[in-house]
Amino acid sequence: MKKRLSIAALLVCCFAAAFAAFADLNGKWKGTLKIADFELPLTYTFKVDGETLTGACSTDQGDLPILNGKIKGSDFTFALDIQGQQMPQVGKFYGDSTVITSEFQGQKTHVKLLRAQ
Repeated sequence: MKKRLSIAALLVCCFAAAFAAFADLNGKWKGTLKIADFELPLTYTFKVDGETLTGACSTDQGDLPILNGKIKGSDFTFALDIQGQQMPQVGKFYGDSTVITSEFQGQKTHVKLLRAQ
């Protein structure tokens, strides 16, 4: 009986730790999109509510809202609307950094984001 109680307590702690990790995804994250000789500073603002991700991606050209955001484990997905075309984004949360990959018009991108200070 004690062994089952210990295992249950351990599982609850693991679930709480995983949930706390996603709470840390909340806030602003900065990085730079680099394509050939072009660099575009990006700021993502994430808001986590359960398994739903909302927020926006900000550039010097304006803000793009996060669409259809979902979280599962340390992975998350969402889309950005670029001139009427949805650009799927796939992210991985590492605690101190976040990596987002995407593809737009045949061009794959990979952006590492760090928490904004």
